[in-house]
Amino acid sequence: MNSGPTAERVHEALKARIMGREFRPGDRLDPNALAATLSSSVTPVRDSLHRLTGEGLVETRMGGGFHLPSIDAPGLQDLYDWSADLLALSIRAWPRSPLQAGADRPAAERPLAERVGHVFLAIACRSPNGEHVRAIDRLNARLHAVRTIEAHVLDAVEEELAGVAAAVASEEREALKRLVGRYHRRRRRAAAEIVRGVYRTQ
Repeated sequence: MNSGPTAERVHEALKARIMGREFRPGDRLDPNALAATLSSSVTPVRDSLHRLTGEGLVETRMGGGFHLPSIDAPGLQDLYDWSADLLALSIRAWPRSPLQAGADRPAAERPLAERVGHVFLAIACRSPNGEHVRAIDRLNARLHAVRTIEAHVLDAVEEELAGVAAAVASEEREALKRLVGRYHRRRRRAAAEIVRGVYRTQ
């Protein structure tokens, strides 16, 4: 029997639950309990948890099974720095000739965290280096839950994202570099408060 469709369904469902902040950082993810809620056998759940470990969304602990990674301010600052570095590399790699069309803007009705990921992925997709795209895609997933909190901590996040999206669409590289740098510096300074929000809000 081909378990491919079941395995993919379980993986996508579990990933969506993690990114949707259904679990708190540090929570143990029990494969048997998850299998029951996902109407699945345990094997696809374990396989998915191993995949998610490789993607950085889950971690294993010696003798303790699978857990959602804990998060602290220095660790979050590292993620913000990594995001800023990856985006800077992507922008630097953009072709010098104009692209055929501007970046498609994310639909306004989508949640803010999704729109941030969409804009950052659009930046990476303009780089000819496919590793930029893969790295930003994975980092978007790791930061998604945090991004659902940022608007509760920082002001003017909608205007900030609109400015970044406009710079991507118009290919204003220097302006985009400045905006991306400012975007991440603001969050780096607020990392401790954002982390408190992640643990406080469920």
